[in-house]
Amino acid sequence: MSAECSAGNIPSGYKQTEVGIIPEDWTQKTLGEFISLQRGHDLTECERRPGEVPVMGSAGQNGFHDTPLVKGPGVVLGRSGASFGQAHYCKIDFWPHNTALYVTDFRGNDQLFVFYFLKSLDFSRHNSGGAQQSLNRNFIAPIPVAVPPPAEQEAIAKGLSDADVLIESLEQLIAKKRQIKQGAMQELLTGKRRLPGFSGEWETKLLRNTAILKARIGWQGLTTDEYLDSGDYYLVTGTEFKDGYIDWSNCHYVTESRYKQDKNIQLKKHDVLVTKDGTIGKVALINHLHKPATLNSGVFVIRPIEDAFHPEFFYYLLCSNIFTEFLVQLSAGSTINHLYQKDFVNFTYKTPATIKEQISIATILSDMDSEITALEERLAKARQLKQGMMQELLTGRIRLV
Repeated sequence: MSAECSAGNIPSGYKQTEVGIIPEDWTQKTLGEFISLQRGHDLTECERRPGEVPVMGSAGQNGFHDTPLVKGPGVVLGRSGASFGQAHYCKIDFWPHNTALYVTDFRGNDQLFVFYFLKSLDFSRHNSGGAQQSLNRNFIAPIPVAVPPPAEQEAIAKGLSDADVLIESLEQLIAKKRQIKQGAMQELLTGKRRLPGFSGEWETKLLRNTAILKARIGWQGLTTDEYLDSGDYYLVTGTEFKDGYIDWSNCHYVTESRYKQDKNIQLKKHDVLVTKDGTIGKVALINHLHKPATLNSGVFVIRPIEDAFHPEFFYYLLCSNIFTEFLVQLSAGSTINHLYQKDFVNFTYKTPATIKEQISIATILSDMDSEITALEERLAKARQLKQGMMQELLTGRIRLV
């Protein structure tokens, strides 16, 4: 259809309207004609009473009350602030809060279709509040909209609802897998559960005796002016740490001379990294390198002395509560924004006596990470698919009936 439209032709079965080119059996209305938008009502904290009635505000459900003000199902729209223009659906009777606009009079339209339709609209051009965004129902009532027949509304809503069910199921499965992994870490990294074929006491070790810590030292410091948007040498600053690994797509670059300046911080596969400035204690493992990479001053690289520990095993130790508790004790109730090497080297930890058992533990946890990553990729694709469905179905470019 896009090629025909670019040539100035309207495809068969479509018509030109103020909204754009839409199917012939769709109608153009204003938003105010399509649905009845109402403003929510005040309900202070002291007025709330214990109950099971959802209070629906700008960001969605905001606590409960004992008395509904309107009958569900309904849709609420964020009226101001960070939740400006966000749409939320409520199946049951609820209290619409003053921070939101709401719809319970759907004027014969499919309720779920209305929810997805409002969710797809960009209200940023209809701000009535200046710097502090605000959504006024009278300002948005004249917005022209394209409305499909009831049967198509229902089919569109079902398709998008099925996509939401898939997304929610993947989110729940990922959360469950993360919990399972946390439980496995608690048991495997403390010796509470031993893998078949392994026995013997674990060894207590001190980081200063078992690892080499390196970072970019003061005189080598980089300025942001030296950060390049492209190049052959990655710069890892700590902001690219994502789920325990490096998001290389968000890395800046440095010149060859800056990379070669210090061999000690030229990264290698299996290096373990820890942030020492700002948000301290973030951990990442170098599991692969696309290009040569070096560090900025806010990150430690940790490498074992000889075979003192297996790097991946040690990485998971730092991802666990064992390291978190060390940082908590280090701060002693104060807010620390720098992890000093003189303190970090006093980190005490335990490992199985053999590298073989460390590798086996790390492999199990790595396999769990791989499974979670695969699920997250499926989730991202499902979200992209739903977004594409909304763009095509809610404009009539793809028909379901």
